[in-house]
Amino acid sequence: MDKVLPYNATAAIAYAKRWSLLRNPMYLDFTQLGGDCTNFISQCLYAGSHIMNYTPITGWYYRNANDRSASWTGVNFLHKFLTTNKGSGPFGRDVTLNEIVPGDVIQFGNDINGYHHSLLVLETTPDPTYDQILIATHSYDAINRPLSSYEFTKIRFIHIEGVRA
Repeated sequence: MDKVLPYNATAAIAYAKRWSLLRNPMYLDFTQLGGDCTNFISQCLYAGSHIMNYTPITGWYYRNANDRSASWTGVNFLHKFLTTNKGSGPFGRDVTLNEIVPGDVIQFGNDINGYHHSLLVLETTPDPTYDQILIATHSYDAINRPLSSYEFTKIRFIHIEGVRA
């Protein structure tokens, strides 16, 4: 049985604050290749977990630009990985707005394109409104941006529950 470790949300947030307006040279910048948001969120999650899942097809990993999982850079693939992962790496579950905490992931989209953007929660309050949730993201680089400043018709909140070793 895999050992469950705590997710270090503080480290994920520190990484987000360090790199939200820059690019870490250890990773390819996917901005011109469909967007860098989920790549950036995966980097944040890795900073808070330090464990990848190298399972072919369904895992979550980045060795280099040509050797990475779909879940590392794809919005819907990341959601599926986090909410169904029974192996190594971070895992989570869909929650409501009132259940998210700093270090969690938000994904949103619209009725035409589906879910297409990933963000990391930096700050929130008990019983938050969209104005009280501050995020960091790439593609449209942002740090401490209120969730209310975005336009979307679909939204989901993913609470990171832990990390399996």
